[in-house]
Order: sequence, then structure tokens, then C-alpha cells
Amino acid sequence: MTTASPGVESPHDGRARRIPFLQTIGAQLTREAAGVAVVQLDLRPDLLNNHGGGHGGVVMSLLDSAMANAALSKIDYRREVVTIDMHIAFMKPATGRLTATGRAMGGGRKVCFCEAEIVDEAGEVTARSMGTFRYRVPGPSLAGE
Repeated sequence: MTTASPGVESPHDGRARRIPFLQTIGAQLTREAAGVAVVQLDLRPDLLNNHGGGHGGVVMSLLDSAMANAALSKIDYRREVVTIDMHIAFMKPATGRLTATGRAMGGGRKVCFCEAEIVDEAGEVTARSMGTFRYRVPGPSLAGE
């Protein structure tokens, strides 16, 4: 995900959509197709907690992004998704390059059930998540509603 130019609004729906927060932390969508999505992030000092691991909010954001993109890729980005519910298990401190893989596991026309996990550079699982996402018709951003 690239940073938008000042004064230029990024698209908020479809395949070209950009999430400003994810751009700020440096998260990059590296793969998305057929209900599977991969989001990567290189942890920086400003993204760590006071114990030196990836901040829980950063870890949760990666999991959420991977699941949301998995749900969107399942329907070829024809609608948007919003997170209804998300459960996270933190397995070990996240360090270095993180890779979050999300998978759309089921659901129907209105909701999608997903799961995701993050592995570190050594391939060890640092966190797992399950989430429920509601599909919605593309429209104005929530900030404009």
C-alpha cells in the first residue's frame, strides 16, 4: 500500500482502495485471490510496545486487514466489508518482518467468516484470529456519513 499524495483522496472501495492507517504503518497487501489474502509489515521502533515486541494494535490491524481482504477477494471486490467481530490470540511477541495470511472460511451474501494468522521471519506463529465481516454496498466513507 502506497502513501497517497497530499490533497489527493485515496479510493475507499474496490481493488484500488487504500487505508490511510495501514499506509502509515507500512502494511502491504502482497497477495489476494479466491478468499485468501497476505499482508506484510516490517516492524519499526515506533510500532513496538514497551517490551520490544510488535504493539498489539499493529498486530490486530494486520490480522484485520488480511481477513478483510480475504473476504473481499472471495467476492472479487464487488462490495465493501466492515468488521463485526474479531477474536485474537497472541502466541508470542511479534518481531521483524510479519506476514499475516487471511482466509475466508464461509458465510453467505451478508456476512463472511474468516481466520488469519501472523508468522514472523522464522516462520513461527505470533498471533491467530477469527473474525466476522459484513458485506455492504460501496458508498460514502463512514467519515462522510
